[in-house]
Amino acid sequence: MNTSKTNKNKRVLPLWKVLLPIFLLIGLLAFNVIVVFKSDSLNGSNQFILLLVSAITVGIAFTEGVSFSTITEAIKEQLSKVTEALLILLMVGALSGTWLASGIIPTMVYYGLELLNAQIFLIACVIISIIVSIATGSSWTTSATVGIALIGIAKSLDVSLGMAAGAILSGAYFGDKLSPLSDTTNLASSLSGVDLFVHIRYMLWTTIPSIVITLLFFGIAGFSFSVTNIVDNTSLLNNITETFNISLWLLLVPLTVIILIIKKVPSLISLFIGALLGGVFACFFQPEVVLQISGLDSVSFIALYKGTLMSLTEKVQIVTENPLLTDLFSSGGMYGMLGTVWLIICSMVLSGCLQALGALERISQVIVKTTNSIIGLIASTAGVTLLTNIAASDQYLAVVVPAKVFKKPFKDKKLAPENLSRTLEDSGTVTSALIPWNTCGAYHAQTLGVDVGSYAIFAIFNWISPIMTLIFAIFKIKIKRTLR
Repeated sequence: MNTSKTNKNKRVLPLWKVLLPIFLLIGLLAFNVIVVFKSDSLNGSNQFILLLVSAITVGIAFTEGVSFSTITEAIKEQLSKVTEALLILLMVGALSGTWLASGIIPTMVYYGLELLNAQIFLIACVIISIIVSIATGSSWTTSATVGIALIGIAKSLDVSLGMAAGAILSGAYFGDKLSPLSDTTNLASSLSGVDLFVHIRYMLWTTIPSIVITLLFFGIAGFSFSVTNIVDNTSLLNNITETFNISLWLLLVPLTVIILIIKKVPSLISLFIGALLGGVFACFFQPEVVLQISGLDSVSFIALYKGTLMSLTEKVQIVTENPLLTDLFSSGGMYGMLGTVWLIICSMVLSGCLQALGALERISQVIVKTTNSIIGLIASTAGVTLLTNIAASDQYLAVVVPAKVFKKPFKDKKLAPENLSRTLEDSGTVTSALIPWNTCGAYHAQTLGVDVGSYAIFAIFNWISPIMTLIFAIFKIKIKRTLR
């Protein structure tokens, strides 16, 4: 048995030692993003801040008798939790590359431009994302498939990319919350001791008003666009067909990926298959584009092989006669995801250090002891959930930690466990996308090509959900009680 860890658990941590690294993290990252580096902060400076705060946390842990081996084991545990997420990120990079080279993304953009206009586009983003995320149970998959295409259409329609990304993520997280296939939905219900479908039905009370407000916002925003500011779609459509062979057959690839995920094939495998199919379709449907990527002079096996591998792994850009489309038809491949991989690794290092120190558990204990009312208990749960998302940088921990801490207090207050599971989802799952260094925020920003600072205010559903939870608690709306 590790005696240092045992001693740590017996001694009550001074609260200032727990709060110091968290306040430093928020302060330094805010200074980094707002004052110094702004949109370039994810190029490395934020990653170093995470490691710097990790080092300070290690120093504090040493003063509490926590051994270095305990800290490294906690870091290893956190890193092991994101291994699949890191591989998924690389596969999304590969998929976006081959889906560009094969003409899948240009085809989606082409038909999207024919069917959509600026006035209805934002509402369409929400609705399409809801459908895909309910079907797949994954906000990540929604971003990596229809999300990329919708951002491309937004560029072509001259719609704000921040608003478009906010609409996409609002729909994606609405569907993610209510899908029985969602891992966070299953996690929240199981940890709270609630039947999955009871949990989903109970969430409807706060989720439906939130998405209605979201749709109203984007409806008003969309119809406020001036028709005179819309890009000439005819010219764009002609430029796309001059560069790519547009065909509905290409949509078989994203359809295959969605079917695989619905059939509960792991996301990593589904995306890998999608990336490979994209490469195969690129060779058959867009040999000239693959040749352009390869940099060789004539179509051959070597040229197709090289171009396909480059689209999977490297930064590529398809040159067209329209500068807007040239900028749109670019991809970073797997290489483009490395910055986000770096950020997530550094976030998990800090998460492990905070876990070894016992920081989040200590804060939660203090809040539970000082909370007497039902409103205070629900508000505290939401607050700790959001804090965990900020400090631990992981949506799963933002569900697990508060669930463990607040399960007994909810029971003592004779509150049905559905109240806890709903609060965890309303405050934890959805807010993860609003934090730049959280795994979800970093993922969506990289996948959609829109930084968190640009889309966060427009991700209406994501930030209004925890507010809706508090409103229901304050007015005691649908707060189910138990008899014992």
